[in-house]
Formats: sequence, C-alpha cells, structure tokens
Amino acid sequence: MVSYSFDTVARMSSETTYGIGEGPATRVSLSLSEGTAEAIRARVGKREFSAFIAEAVERELRGQVLDEYLADYESRKGPVSGQARQRARQVFDEVFAEEDAWPAAG
Repeated sequence: MVSYSFDTVARMSSETTYGIGEGPATRVSLSLSEGTAEAIRARVGKREFSAFIAEAVERELRGQVLDEYLADYESRKGPVSGQARQRARQVFDEVFAEEDAWPAAG
C-alpha cells in the first residue's frame, strides 16, 4: 500500500459549499496499492498523478449524483428502462458540460 499526500492550496473557508470540481484545492492523504499507483504513474506520469485522481473521483461522484436522481425518480414514477437511463446520462452530461458545473453531491 502506498500513501500519497497531495501538495495543494488549503481551503479558505470551511463554511463555503462548492459543487463537484469547484473551489480551491485542499490537501488530502490517499492510500493506494502499489500496483494501482504504478499503473497511474505509467499512464499519466508523476506530475499529473493528482489531476488523474481528482478527475476519477469527480467522475465517480457525478455518477453517484445521477444514480441518486434516477433512484428518486424511479421511487416516484416507476422503473426506468436501460435506454432511458443511458439517455439521462447523456442529457446530464450535456447540460452540465454547457454550464461547466455539476451540483454538489448529496
């Protein structure tokens, strides 16, 4: 297991709420298996390691936000087909890409 601490700018205010991918960078500690860390380094290089992790985490959070929305929709309206689910993902991606922002998770 490899631990990483990312050199980033500290968050200005703990009371400010940011959406996914927004706000100043904050310092975090992360543990990964050596194999995963090596695979990331091999793919993006040492200098882009933090950016790669940040983008992967943001994608995961955005997917969870959409999954939460779809689960809520299904609880109110009934099952969503696979085709409708895929279309919802496309629409969310298009809308938030235009606005260059995603809502906060949760």
